[in-house]
Amino acid sequence: MIKHFFLVFSFSLIAIVVFAQQDIVQAVKELPSVGKNKHYVNNRLPLKQNVLLKLPVGDIRPAGWLGKYLVLQRDGLTGNLGEISAWLSKKNNAWLSKDGSGEYGWEEVPYWLKGYAHLGYILNDKKILEESKIWLEGAIQSQRPDGYFGPLILKNNKPDLWGNMIMLWCLQSYYEYTSDPRVLTLMTNYFRWQINLPDSFFLKDYWENSRGGDNMLSVYWLYNRTEGNEWLLDLADKLHRNTANWAKEGDLPNWHNVNIAQGFREPATYYLKSHSLKDLEATYRSFHFVRKIFGQVPGGMFGADENARPGYTDPRQGVETCGMVEQMASNEILLGITGDPFWADHAEEVAFNTYPAAVTPDFRALRYITSPNMTISDSHNHAPGIDNTGPFLMMNPFSSRCCQHNHSQGWPYYAEHLYMATNDNGVAATLYAASTVDVKVGDSGKISIQQTSNYPFDEAIHFLVRTAQKGVQFPFYLRIPHWTKKAQVKVNGATYEVAKGAKYVKIDRQWNNGDQVELILPMHIETKTWEENRNAVSIVRGPLMYSLKIKENYVEKDSKASAIGDSKWQENADPSKWPSHEILPGSDWNFGILGSELKRIENLKVVKRYWPKDSFPFEANKVPISIFIKAKQLKEWIIDRHGLTAVLPLSPIVTDSEEEVVELIPMGAARLRISAFPVVK
Repeated sequence: MIKHFFLVFSFSLIAIVVFAQQDIVQAVKELPSVGKNKHYVNNRLPLKQNVLLKLPVGDIRPAGWLGKYLVLQRDGLTGNLGEISAWLSKKNNAWLSKDGSGEYGWEEVPYWLKGYAHLGYILNDKKILEESKIWLEGAIQSQRPDGYFGPLILKNNKPDLWGNMIMLWCLQSYYEYTSDPRVLTLMTNYFRWQINLPDSFFLKDYWENSRGGDNMLSVYWLYNRTEGNEWLLDLADKLHRNTANWAKEGDLPNWHNVNIAQGFREPATYYLKSHSLKDLEATYRSFHFVRKIFGQVPGGMFGADENARPGYTDPRQGVETCGMVEQMASNEILLGITGDPFWADHAEEVAFNTYPAAVTPDFRALRYITSPNMTISDSHNHAPGIDNTGPFLMMNPFSSRCCQHNHSQGWPYYAEHLYMATNDNGVAATLYAASTVDVKVGDSGKISIQQTSNYPFDEAIHFLVRTAQKGVQFPFYLRIPHWTKKAQVKVNGATYEVAKGAKYVKIDRQWNNGDQVELILPMHIETKTWEENRNAVSIVRGPLMYSLKIKENYVEKDSKASAIGDSKWQENADPSKWPSHEILPGSDWNFGILGSELKRIENLKVVKRYWPKDSFPFEANKVPISIFIKAKQLKEWIIDRHGLTAVLPLSPIVTDSEEEVVELIPMGAARLRISAFPVVK
């Protein structure tokens, strides 16, 4: 069932496209998994090597729409959360206490910090760097003589280590940016404390038990950067046996959406030590298992709301913003472990189609739950239609304490994985967005690659190589997404066809300053039928899924009055500067697509517009591309008694409504949307 299970980690050519002078352009199925990169840290023996290596934070500088997103994030909720959230108040904060006493000592500070600090590293923002340093210094200075650091939280007289797992990631990034040796010392002492903790006291709370794989990644990180710490591999074993079992067949250890998005990768993480394909297969199996049951929806996620429930599988069910960004992070990590472009494809699917609609276009508020079919986003209680009691569907900067802080990692982490190093001293373009990367390649060369593109809205991606040296030999890999057909590569104007079945294109040559590469990824309109969801259909073009354009009426609300119950804000926070909004439909939404249109899908009208002046295409009235299709209104499809879009009617449907032409826009730009459509006979 899962074709990705059996990965052969050997360099495998499937077609040689051309030999021309010093150019070798090859279509390949697998990236090299052996060899030692001279410039970047990979796993030390006996761990298996990663197939792709993450570059140090700050070496990739996004531009275009992704760069714009990071600026919006800095100037919006992420960059100003320290002035809003009570969890980030410095007064009596346990994360700034040397003995770990005080308030707000759990996940919120490190959740926010791991994305916030990365914004500073990427944008070289002095204010963010200085603010981040306060919290990082607090964590470093908090280490006790026994090795423990941070707030000491006891649950049932057992230490809760979940918050520390997140802070470890913050410290690792700080080390990669500064080389501060205190990070290595802190982590060594802390992991000695962990390995001496009896199993009966280790990872017993619900959250840490589900997410022990995050701790394991930090153990590997330290092992790869220090000598004489072989005992760390024993700690990896201890983490694995005490973490929830994500290798079950036909079940998961729990059905909380964030735990699934984050925890399912644990077996693949342990695979690096166990070398057992069964562990790697378990991660693929869990990914597909949850989507077979709850993921028969567009956008790459699954209908869990907060917790997946049997029978609640319609595309009106949603996912937490936390779940989106954790899924993106898992995809990026698994891409590094396996080199399998499946994970890059899925990262794009979530990043382009689901995540943008979870925040307001100005990035000043977010929504706890976002669904593929969502025609109302208000402050009412929609339980039990969704698995949350309270105002969980509106855009509010004060809600909820988890997503309010954890959203920060989504775009920074994504930006840091646009390029990754390879084991043969090359570089791979793994996710596509306008950017510049500084990367060490070949024997000793340091080069820059400038990527220019409006992908995923355009088909062409242009790369310009900059190097001070002449004739730098290295392989440059380009990922070929699964959805494209007849892709082309141009090297300094010479065009090469990409062989069918290629997962990457390898261009191995001596590179000179000014060399250019262009990757063309043809996009064709296709349909996706959701048989398990009453035969609904979605319209897809390339990596973008499309939603009905619904007029969005924003209604301002008092942020404090409409906040979710577990939110806390600082005493001086001014809600008038951070308003909340309901989004109500100002146009009809209950349409079914004519079945006759689906028989000639390639003939649908695609309208391309000018690129938005502010380089931000994820807004309903500024999208650079639309698709027009014939549809009929379904009067019986209404808002139900829970105040939600009613479940899909069974297709095909017969109706006497008048035929209309409706506009579909990219799903990520539609904060109100129908993305899975009934079919009209």
